[in-house]
Amino acid sequence: MKTELIEKAYAIAKERYAALGIDTDAVLEQLQRTPLSLHCWQADDVVGFEPKAGALSGGIQTTGNYPGRARNIDELRADILKAASFIPGKHRLNLHEIYGEFGDKFVDRNEVEPAHFRGWIDWAKANGMKLDFNSTSFSHPKSGDLSLSNPDPAIRAFWVEHSKRCRAVAEAMGEAQGDPCVMNTWVHDGSKDITVNRMYYRELLKDSLDRIFATPYKNMKDCVESKVFGIGLESYTVGSNDFYIAYASKRNMMVTLDTGHFHPTESTADKLSSLLLFTPEVMLHVSRPVRWDSDHVTIMNDETMDLMKEIVRCDALDKVHIGLDYFDASINRIGAYVIGSRATQKCLLQALLEPLKTLREYELSGKGFERLALLEEAKSLPWNAVWDMFCLKNDVPVGEEFIAGIQQYEKEVTSKR
Repeated sequence: MKTELIEKAYAIAKERYAALGIDTDAVLEQLQRTPLSLHCWQADDVVGFEPKAGALSGGIQTTGNYPGRARNIDELRADILKAASFIPGKHRLNLHEIYGEFGDKFVDRNEVEPAHFRGWIDWAKANGMKLDFNSTSFSHPKSGDLSLSNPDPAIRAFWVEHSKRCRAVAEAMGEAQGDPCVMNTWVHDGSKDITVNRMYYRELLKDSLDRIFATPYKNMKDCVESKVFGIGLESYTVGSNDFYIAYASKRNMMVTLDTGHFHPTESTADKLSSLLLFTPEVMLHVSRPVRWDSDHVTIMNDETMDLMKEIVRCDALDKVHIGLDYFDASINRIGAYVIGSRATQKCLLQALLEPLKTLREYELSGKGFERLALLEEAKSLPWNAVWDMFCLKNDVPVGEEFIAGIQQYEKEVTSKR
């Protein structure tokens, strides 16, 4: 798309928004300062690089067999950089523990050390990225149905040690990058059928978490993530939303809200204003839950739009970390990265361009008609011209131009794997 056309369209949009009291230049600056935390597992279907990596387990699964999956760390890094070249702005990278550099040596998960991620730390620094981190309780011989809530002391101790070591890795990452590494703790623990010891397993989980979080760190931030249920664990989830909200609130910790981890009619956006009153920050895992936690590629749907608008309406851009969490193996994986990331940014841009000051005045004055009318008209304001300018300023393809670039990469690289 010609630069002249983009600039001309932006000038018109800028004038239109100015009439509503919105400074589009300031909005672009804010969007530039708001990174996404890109999820490394989209490029390899959550397989990771443990020497004995096997099939996914623990209530999650990836569907599809599109060719070109990243098979090693070099391929994964190349795919991430290629995806990032089509996504405007500077972003973070979110790693799971199973993506360490273990070489040919088997390193069990209770043995992981910061040294196994030194290559990632150096690579991220060289490429202008910062890192976030996750412990990994699934896809392991000791996973079973219960990890941190397992009645077997040895198995529970194994996962407690794993989680402690992951926190130490996150601390090393945060110290090296001069910015806190956000580390998420999620375990799949649950039961397929009727459970009669609900309290017991939650007592065990609480005790495990207390042991894990006993050591304070300065360069990482902890967050805990709930789920409704996992595949094969449908009747009971130990780490429910109620459990983790109570736990995080009591310990003044972050909660992770995954948009696929709630009931289909439940609004994730509605949870933000409540959590932010009682917890210091919130981590988001944004995906598209078609029929619950299916982790489809994020698009510009109502749920994502509502979530981004609520962040802005809560004045919480400095308190909410926006991470992505989908893994679609049915389409080009780099294309999935780019579609979901740009869709999330587009929703955030529209949230930043909302005439919020006027809308709040209408609401506080009891002007319901005016509020609804302006909300509807705002939907058709020329936000896309502002988006095109954002892409132009970041030297990434404008509009659908990125499609050809991803097709070329597939032809030259991923199709030959």
